[in-house]
Formats: sequence, structure tokens, C-alpha cells
Amino acid sequence: MIELPKYQVLNLEHSGNLQKKRSHQEINKQMHEKKIWLDELHEGSRYGLEGKIIVKKKSSFQEIIVLETKAHGRALMLDGCWMTSDKEEKYYHECLVHPALSSLHEISNILIIGGGDGGTARECLKYKSVANIDLVEIDNEIVTISKHYLQQISMGAWNDKRLKVHFSDGFEWVKNINDNYYDVVLIDCSDPSQFSSGLFSKSFYKECQRIIRKDGIFATQSESPESFQNIHINIIKSLRETFKRVETMYSFVPFYPSGIWSWTFASDNVKSFLKEVNIEINSIEKSCDIWNLNYQSGAFKMMPNKIYKILSENKK
Repeated sequence: MIELPKYQVLNLEHSGNLQKKRSHQEINKQMHEKKIWLDELHEGSRYGLEGKIIVKKKSSFQEIIVLETKAHGRALMLDGCWMTSDKEEKYYHECLVHPALSSLHEISNILIIGGGDGGTARECLKYKSVANIDLVEIDNEIVTISKHYLQQISMGAWNDKRLKVHFSDGFEWVKNINDNYYDVVLIDCSDPSQFSSGLFSKSFYKECQRIIRKDGIFATQSESPESFQNIHINIIKSLRETFKRVETMYSFVPFYPSGIWSWTFASDNVKSFLKEVNIEINSIEKSCDIWNLNYQSGAFKMMPNKIYKILSENKK
């Protein structure tokens, strides 16, 4: 049996709709000259974009590709998986940030783990009360490339003095932080891998609980209930075993595998968990393309029934 690579690059032939797989040598020769198809392969399905590769680099942690496309603007792929694009990034970043931040009266100190494209930081910086953001990214090449090639996503966030960037392992960073230090902890990481799997563990969630203030909130991207069902369920179960209140929001990132994605929020602040209390909500809503309170209200009611049944069974 031939093992397929994690992703394939395809060249779109001009004769009919025929697509031929090209050799790596041909791809390297053509990638800066012609449009190609770049696909994420996931369990027998392909999620691809057509464009020109403008960056292809192997960092100490992963392969990084930036694709220039007509339909999606610039798109970022890491180790064969789509991370973000100019067109669709707000479906992801706005849904991760604003349900959490809009539920706090005051927000001063924020931790972002991951987030090397700058989109999560950009959304956090919209809040005038934010005094400090620590962004902890393990791969400095992601930030370097994003600053140069993904400026439409960061929109100047890297130049804001409130944002402090640290190149470190996120789990190790959390272990060395004092108790009750952050108002908000946001996990904007890639899918579980050799260097990110710890960010999906119960021990990591317990460390995050320790460093969040009593009235603070934790938020993480929690994968797709369709394409990564087991990981998704394990995240929710682990957070429920750690925090007093946990809720999951579902929405869409169309070019991710299956299209449906999730973000899970957790806190020990039972009284005002996810209530819309921040005084800046109106201005934040006006600044967003995707998120608003109405959108959020519906998205928290979208748990697929198969997920609900599995989680309900586990409670027995």
C-alpha cells in the first residue's frame, strides 16, 4: 500500500478539467511562476485553494507555506493543514475572542498561546481597557512570516505597545506564571501535533485555571465536531472536569475540514459566565464582520445532537 503524503500540490491543466499530480521537482520549478492547487488531505477528502506559492519554508517545528490566491487573498498552511486566510480568518478570530472578552466588566491582562498570525491579538486590542497582552508562540518563523506576508490579518497589531511577543513553549510559560495573574487566557493553537499536544491535556487546563483570576475566563479553539470528533469531545470533557462552567460555540470556517468548527469557553465565575457585560460591546459589534451578540446567541445553541448524546452519556 502506498502511503499518501499529508498534503498534495496539484497543477491545474488547461485541457478540460483534468488535474495531474506533479512531481516535487516540477512543483518547485513552477510554484513561483504558475498557479497551482494546494490541498489539505483529510480522511479521503481534499480541501484546496488555487494560487501561487509566495513562501515555502521549513522551520524548526513545521513546514510553512503562504499561498497567494484570487478567491481567499493570502492563505497560511502549516504542515499540510490550512490555518487561516485573508477572506475567512474573521470567522475564526472573532468567535474565539469576543464571547470571552464581552463577558468581563474589565479586561487588563491577557494571555494568548499561539496566534502567530496576529488575528487574535488584533481582536483583543480593540478593547480600550486592555493594558497588556502576552502572546506566546513557539515558532518565531510564523510571526516573522506573518508580519511580512499576512499584514491584512494583523492590521498593525504587531506595532501596538500593549502586545508583548514571547517565543516559548506555551505549556512551560503557563507553569511559570503566578496564580490569579490573567483576566483572560486564549488558546489559538494548531491541531494536536508533536509540539502542541500538551495544549490539549487536562494538566494544561488545570495550570490555566490556576493563573486565571477568579472572575476571569478561558477560551480555546476546540476543533471540528465532524472532522475531529474524538479530540473535540475530549477537550470538552477535560474542561468540564476542570472548571465549574463550560460552554461550546459552533460556527463555520468554510475552508477547514468539514467547514464546521468550535470554540469552548470555561470559567469558575458561575454568576456572570458569558453574560454580555462589557461596556464596549456596541463599538466592538460595529467593528466586526462576523460576530455580534445575536450571532453568538445562536452559535451557542448549535451543538450537534450526536455530540450532545455522547457528552450526556458520559455524565451518567
